Amino acid sequence: MERILGQTKISIIQGDITDQETDAVVNAANSSLMGGGGVDGAIHRRGGPKIHEECKKIRKTEWPSGLPTGKAVITTGGKLKARHVIHTVGPVWRGGNHGEPNLLADCYRNSLSLAASKDLKSISFPSISTGAYGYPIEKASRVALKTVTEFLHKESSLREVVFTLFSPYDLKIYEEATEETL
Repeated sequence: MERILGQTKISIIQGDITDQETDAVVNAANSSLMGGGGVDGAIHRRGGPKIHEECKKIRKTEWPSGLPTGKAVITTGGKLKARHVIHTVGPVWRGGNHGEPNLLADCYRNSLSLAASKDLKSISFPSISTGAYGYPIEKASRVALKTVTEFLHKESSLREVVFTLFSPYDLKIYEEATEETL
């Protein structure tokens, strides 16, 4: 599914984010930035040791206590097709009354801002926080699409935003949310 918003193409696809050829892929990281399960583990494994080495430097020089929820940092893409990885830490779902929607929006907004500041033209997102962090995908998809849409109305340097969903169910939820949002 594709939509055009200004000069930017927004695509909703099913696939493996580690195969994306966008300028950057977004990693749904944990605060340690040292890899983990799900998308985080897949990106670190497939991207190789250069990503891990840059994450260690970021932890040492910028975020010694760990990357806070909603913030974003950028590293090389290592062996990935994407040139860069933007790492962001999504919120753990605790019922929705602990600032989770705002924190999740920060993940998307800060990732997009970082991509734009580096003059990147394309970015691919997973569904942040909807795996191990338990954020309901029906709610998360709407936050993601609304935040991206609001950002693109203000910042027009990005030419492509891809939501790369892992399962057919996730794809279906994002397609439904796209019909309502875009």
